[in-house]
Amino acid sequence: MTGPAITAPGPSGRASSPFGKGTVFAVLVTGFVAFLALLWFISAGDTGGDRENDRAAHAASVGLNGYAGLVLLLEAEGHEVELSRSPSDLQTFDLLVIAPSPYADPEEIGALLEARQDTGPTLVLLPKWQANTVPDRAPEKIRKLFREGWVALGMAMETTWTDDLPAPYTFETALDRLEDGDSAAWQGFGYEGELPARTVKHAMQKDTIEPLVTDAAGHVLAFNVLGEEGSDFYEDAHWTVVVAEPDLVNNWGLADPARAAAALALVREAGYGEDTRVVFDLTLNGFSGAQNLLSLAFRPPFLAATLCLILALVIVGWRAFMRFGAAAANAPEIGFGKQRLVRNGAGLIVRAKRMRLLAAPYAALARRRVARALGLKRADDAAIDAALALRLPDEPSFSARADTLRAAEAPDDILRAARALDELARKLTK
Repeated sequence: MTGPAITAPGPSGRASSPFGKGTVFAVLVTGFVAFLALLWFISAGDTGGDRENDRAAHAASVGLNGYAGLVLLLEAEGHEVELSRSPSDLQTFDLLVIAPSPYADPEEIGALLEARQDTGPTLVLLPKWQANTVPDRAPEKIRKLFREGWVALGMAMETTWTDDLPAPYTFETALDRLEDGDSAAWQGFGYEGELPARTVKHAMQKDTIEPLVTDAAGHVLAFNVLGEEGSDFYEDAHWTVVVAEPDLVNNWGLADPARAAAALALVREAGYGEDTRVVFDLTLNGFSGAQNLLSLAFRPPFLAATLCLILALVIVGWRAFMRFGAAAANAPEIGFGKQRLVRNGAGLIVRAKRMRLLAAPYAALARRRVARALGLKRADDAAIDAALALRLPDEPSFSARADTLRAAEAPDDILRAARALDELARKLTK
């Protein structure tokens, strides 16, 4: 009966690998790339799930109330656009577009606007609509029409936190629900048209604001914050443009060419021209990328050190992979045979520093060897001395040498006395 084949080490003591070199290399490369990708996504805060289409009104949302269409419009018109998830970009010198939530903290928004006075222009898009996903009770044919990120708009909401903003940013908002037959017309920047909804959100008129877009009733839909005439803010502060009616610039509003043109004019008005670089902030909408060691490792100036470390790991891995031959088979940790047993026992005695305990047993062992060499059986020291005097009359007696070994304490004395007994045994066996 033939048993299973066993692969044994070759003559060189090396075991052959059961895996091909190409297979091992592919596994290593795949694992290394996956590990780097894991570090990158963790540092960027992207851990799965489409959180950007969360029904909120921000620049990454593709719902009716979102501003993803405005981002695409500006890019198509040649503007450099960035969607920022970094709090540090709130200090950008370019046009900063923020879209606070209906429950924003007025102190936080006020502090941001005050910090922007000496930094750069700001465009504020107010919230308006409650948004929901398609309800489960909707007909199947309706639910099939909804794409990822689409929403169903609910009620319009006023914005109350604008009342608590610091001067000169404070203002009030109101909702004007039009009756059938009333006009939802708007005009501004030489454009005019109809709003997409019958509910119009507007800001209350003030002396410290400059209307940019109004409706048929004269309500302010978008305005520029001027401040008190003659004040430092009026003279030196960067512009802050507020869009109280977001249906002018959101995805729903951009479906109309006139509103799209007005939205583009609003952005250029806020950013001082056609070459405006626009930064859409997402941190106020909960998409802030937290600073951590991983995120810092992939950003300048630490990026250079990270790349050098990765390159060093690649080189070390390549050198290890391209070594000569297969892995050497390990030798047994414990040797076999009498010689190894003796060496292990001797090593244990040396480490324990108990050499003096060997003197008497070694003297007894030497007695048996010498007696055998002299042809004696069960001989004591006196009989061995008498026989040795006849055989080797010039040699010291065996008993004297054995007593010297038994009396020795130091390791050197023990070895010297043991060698004397061994020399006597060799002389007798010649």
